[in-house]
Amino acid sequence: MKVFLNPGHDELDLKGTPDYDPGACNEFLDLYENEIALAVGQLAGKYLTAAGCEVKLLQSESLSGICRAANAWKADIFVSIHCNAFNGAAHGVETLTYPDDIEGRRLAECIQYQILDTFEGLTNRGVKERENLAVLRGTDMPAVLVELAFIDHAGDVLLLRDRQDDFARAIARGITDYFSGR
Repeated sequence: MKVFLNPGHDELDLKGTPDYDPGACNEFLDLYENEIALAVGQLAGKYLTAAGCEVKLLQSESLSGICRAANAWKADIFVSIHCNAFNGAAHGVETLTYPDDIEGRRLAECIQYQILDTFEGLTNRGVKERENLAVLRGTDMPAVLVELAFIDHAGDVLLLRDRQDDFARAIARGITDYFSGR
């Protein structure tokens, strides 16, 4: 079982690149989407490796490069990890999949279920189809994009800051649930 994990947005910028995109942020807590996604992705990778999966993790600004890497590696599944943001009032978890990708939808449902089972009271925003996301459109395997929670919501951001290991374990359980149901 080969799992390609893609923590969203640019890798941590150590050079001060002017077009660096850390994704969404919570300026009050100095939290950035790319850092949370990377931490959760690395932890999920550790748990998946312990469960017997082969894992490749890539955080990059190049969406086409990410898709090429996942396709060239011939991953069995692709999981992109992100934090949502909107208006400070929206909250909850949602998992996105490409339209008519039946296996991608099943993978999304497994991950969504495990996250909701882990976080009592977290709003279920559902599994949604999105055709305009490059990493879902450009990959050859079942693919999902997990929006863990809203980084700009006062309650959700505390989960993102304080419970990254729980998010990682939930993602890993959802993935292993998917593989065991094949």
